Amino acid sequence: MIRVELTKQTYRLRTYIALALMIAIPILITLALEFGGRPRNRGEQNFFTLATHSGLNVPLAALSVMSNFLLVIVVALFAGGAVAEEAGWGSLRYLLMRPVARGRLLAAKLAVAALFTILATITISVAGLIAGVIAFGWHPVVTPSLALFSQQEAVAKLIASTIYVAWSMSCVLAFAFMLSTMMDAPLGAVAGGVGLAIVSDILNAIPALKSLRNFMPTHYWHAWENLFANPASHSDMIRGALLQLPYIALFLLLAWWWFHRRDIVS
Repeated sequence: MIRVELTKQTYRLRTYIALALMIAIPILITLALEFGGRPRNRGEQNFFTLATHSGLNVPLAALSVMSNFLLVIVVALFAGGAVAEEAGWGSLRYLLMRPVARGRLLAAKLAVAALFTILATITISVAGLIAGVIAFGWHPVVTPSLALFSQQEAVAKLIASTIYVAWSMSCVLAFAFMLSTMMDAPLGAVAGGVGLAIVSDILNAIPALKSLRNFMPTHYWHAWENLFANPASHSDMIRGALLQLPYIALFLLLAWWWFHRRDIVS
């Protein structure tokens, strides 16, 4: 079932467009830094202003920038269209008329959406790494805290950061997937997934909420940057990883419950 769903999603135009964007943006960032004028390192440092110091800095800058919004849209697109697209086309009715359990069908669609989420995140890092090394060379990484990491250390931390960013998207994935089981139009589910991230960011930026901000799903999204501090810190990454679990459980349970009671065949 997963193989069939994977084949189906692989040959859809939106998949090619989404992954092409994940490749194109890091390349455009690299070209902008190389030919549009390199940023001057004055004032507050970040991965973007330090991107020209080493090709290994470019994927870090790309992850930092793209995980705020563009990656969210792509993840919501994969998850939001998983069920709603077929419901809108009418093909979901014929799938369920076959001897296929609803739980098995839903699990296959969720697994494929999660796989493409991971693939999209990895694509950002790989595209940024290749473009960055070509443009700026293979040098030790300078971080915003002015710590210096060897190439081997930086690659290991980049891999960990990529995994963490992909996992951080799981809340958006689960919410958009839940909405996909409830709607016949994928646009609403995609907009809902993106809206969740936007609302969470807005609430997270309100100081009056104090400790409540720690429970916003996007609160620890950039905790991976602490890996490049001196000394490195993992505590916020652990909190961020664990924070996704109750949201995922709630949204997926609701998706399963709704999909099993939904009248699709008639």
